[in-house]
Formats: sequence, C-alpha cells, structure tokens
Amino acid sequence: MSSLSFRSSRPDQWVQPRAYRDASLRYMKHGAIRPMEEPGFLARVFGRR
Repeated sequence: MSSLSFRSSRPDQWVQPRAYRDASLRYMKHGAIRPMEEPGFLARVFGRR
C-alpha cells in the first residue's frame, strides 16, 4: 500500500458548485422559490400561513 496522497489547492466543481451569478438565470431554469412545506387545504382556503 502506498503512503502517497494527492492534494489539490483548488476544490473540484462537483464538491463546491458555483452559485448562479444572476438571479434571473436561476429563475429561468428552476422557477420561483417555493416554501419547504406547502400550506394545507384549510390554510389555503382561509388564507392563513
């Protein structure tokens, strides 16, 4: 077994993907930001959050 290891000063793009530079590009690709939990039926009917 070898004791050599590979080290790079620059992280891989898969490890640290770059964020969108322009919010409109993200919106065009993925759509509007949605909440993690959708409101239930009664919350939608009565307009509560």
